[in-house]
Amino acid sequence: MKLDVVFRIAAKIFIPFMLVFAMYVQFHGETGPGGGFQAGVVAAAMVFFYAIIFGLDAAQQIVPPRVVELMVPAGVGIFAGVGVVSLLLGENYLNYSPLGPDSPHGQEYGIILVEIGVLVTVTGTLVAIFYSFVGRGR
Repeated sequence: MKLDVVFRIAAKIFIPFMLVFAMYVQFHGETGPGGGFQAGVVAAAMVFFYAIIFGLDAAQQIVPPRVVELMVPAGVGIFAGVGVVSLLLGENYLNYSPLGPDSPHGQEYGIILVEIGVLVTVTGTLVAIFYSFVGRGR
């Protein structure tokens, strides 16, 4: 793949747009189709695309396996942490109302935080699976 200059240039053009699209899907998800899961899949696909064009070693330099291993529990921790904060503020688990100055803003902030946790977990899980399958033949 070292001589495929067109693919490499195209990848360098498309990858930033894939990241922007993942963030759009993430932050538009509470008001329309999308959310953390879909954004996580798009973000993981960006890593897959990079690995296909530039190789697994290059992808692992950009997103190291250790970071990928930490993403899964970090995302679950973000998700669960939002619920624990709600409990500490005297509400039910994952009742987002006390997270903002008023109930509607608290709900919005809570949903955004939970969706970020889902994004991190899904991206980490899919990239970990990809790394383990692609690296198997080595």
